[in-house]
Amino acid sequence: QVQLVESGGGLVQPGGSLRLSCAASGFTFSMYTMNWFRQAPGKEREFVATISRSGGSSIYYRDSVKGRFTISRDNAKNTVYLQMNSLKPEDTAVYYCNGHPPSSSFPNYWGQGTQVTVSS
Repeated sequence: QVQLVESGGGLVQPGGSLRLSCAASGFTFSMYTMNWFRQAPGKEREFVATISRSGGSSIYYRDSVKGRFTISRDNAKNTVYLQMNSLKPEDTAVYYCNGHPPSSSFPNYWGQGTQVTVSS
């Protein structure tokens, strides 16, 4: 059974930090590029960050989170992380973990999401 389980969301004040985790099981985690997306109320889901299979060669962020968010992965623990610092109200959204396959022969996986609310 394939699972992507996000955790670490919650309510935080502007300027605060949160660390999201996404634990994967049921597939070969190290073969997948891992991504974080988010969806705010009334808006479309948007890309946040991506990390390549090895974790070192290709890391990219959407412009609005550059310098504040850091994506990382631990292939030994089948887990991807998103460290979020200097949070802003506009970061409020449901954050989703995504596993992007190495080819179209493999399925694409999504977690159930974790709520992040930035508010004073």
